[in-house]
Amino acid sequence: MIVDAIKAVECRPLSLLAELTYRCNLQCPYCYNPLDLGSYARELDVETWARVLDEAAAMGIVHVHFSGGEPTLRPRELCALVSHARSKELYTNLITQGTFLTDALLDELLSAGLDHVQISVQAAHAALADYIAGTRVHEKKAEVLRRVASRDVALTLNCVLHRHNIDEVADIIAFAETIGVKRLELANTQFYGWAFKNRFAIVPSRAQVERARTTIDLARERLRGRMEITHVLADYYELFPKPCMNGWARQFLTVAPDGRVFPCPAAAAITSLHFDAVTDASLEWIWSHSEAFNAYRGTSWMPEPCRSCARREVDWGGCRCQAFLLTGDAAVTDPACSLSPRRDAIEALRVEDEHPAVDPRENGFVPRRFQRQPVP
Repeated sequence: MIVDAIKAVECRPLSLLAELTYRCNLQCPYCYNPLDLGSYARELDVETWARVLDEAAAMGIVHVHFSGGEPTLRPRELCALVSHARSKELYTNLITQGTFLTDALLDELLSAGLDHVQISVQAAHAALADYIAGTRVHEKKAEVLRRVASRDVALTLNCVLHRHNIDEVADIIAFAETIGVKRLELANTQFYGWAFKNRFAIVPSRAQVERARTTIDLARERLRGRMEITHVLADYYELFPKPCMNGWARQFLTVAPDGRVFPCPAAAAITSLHFDAVTDASLEWIWSHSEAFNAYRGTSWMPEPCRSCARREVDWGGCRCQAFLLTGDAAVTDPACSLSPRRDAIEALRVEDEHPAVDPRENGFVPRRFQRQPVP
């Protein structure tokens, strides 16, 4: 435990993702939320969440992101927690798909001290966006985006890119311009949760990824000083993996609706680890001493080729969740790395040639809408 504490001291938690609920009215096939949604039916009460925020502030955490699922399905609790977070001088960010963000709720959240709103869209045009979301929501999202953009609050527009929308990335950027968005995040799908289950239906081709990269680079230059565009690349087509969450348990904490604490939002997929909950231990103890948080922290756990690689403190071995999902072992080099002995696991999923868009139901798509919790 002394070694664990030393490792934890070297890693300072900066950001807390507070997942208030996994309930949602959308059915996006790339969602990273866990597949076993029924096991998260019991959600932490507002008093427990307030204690978690107190402990986070005491640990030196500076940002709290309220997310889900759809966090605005718990509107009273959300407003109370934003207010409590601000009283602890935490920067507050609401991550929402926006369909329940009424003027009244937005007013209450801003009065509570909300600093930032991040709203997602599924595509630039209603027909495709609604098809991906599984319900008609795009026009309502556009309306909410315009209302939020007119308020005194920071706003980010987010769109997850995959096979079925990546070819209209130029239109997504144009849509953001019409709204007046100052920050746009275009993130290629990360294949966890439902995205991993549906991976054969939504992996884009290399040609699609490269076209999108060129389009985004040109837009960044054109919009420099007017719009910040963040582009999260697709691991599947890169030579080296991203430093997932800046390294396992180095800066980030996620608290799930049932109170379990994870180093990243997708870590529940690693069934070989036990994750402690805030109902049984303090946030600080979990960060510093829990087995799961120390399992892949730092470099001592690394196998070859990571152990002797010059990049070992650049990408930290890549993503532990991706390694586990693709190989069944979270302690191997991420197959997204070109030096990984298990690179074949990624190569088997890549689409090297151009191909036409296909109906997801004809290519292994799992209809997520039939496996969701009911929305009250």
